[in-house]
Amino acid sequence: MVVHSVSTFEEFKSISKVNKIVVVDFYATWCAPCKVISPIFEKFSEDPKFAGIYFAKIDVDAVPQAAQEYGIRAMPTFLSFKDEEKDGEVIGANPKGVEKLITDALAKL
Repeated sequence: MVVHSVSTFEEFKSISKVNKIVVVDFYATWCAPCKVISPIFEKFSEDPKFAGIYFAKIDVDAVPQAAQEYGIRAMPTFLSFKDEEKDGEVIGANPKGVEKLITDALAKL
């Protein structure tokens, strides 16, 4: 798999409609912790055990509507969605927390 960059809120909504499980990294280009965890998130997306999950990232400055819609107040924030509904959240550059979020999301497939 790969981490997909989402450039509009409408694009995110359509991705959520066609993918049962979506895990999103809400980040900012100026955010140092975001830069640290980004390659870790990418490694998770490449792990075959997470193949059923759609991985995405959204720049909160480029797509403020998405950040506002989901109440993103700190970066990075990772959200999981099942059938278009938010069902998990991790705030901060916490690799173990993100892995658990992804593992929990996978269990809902």
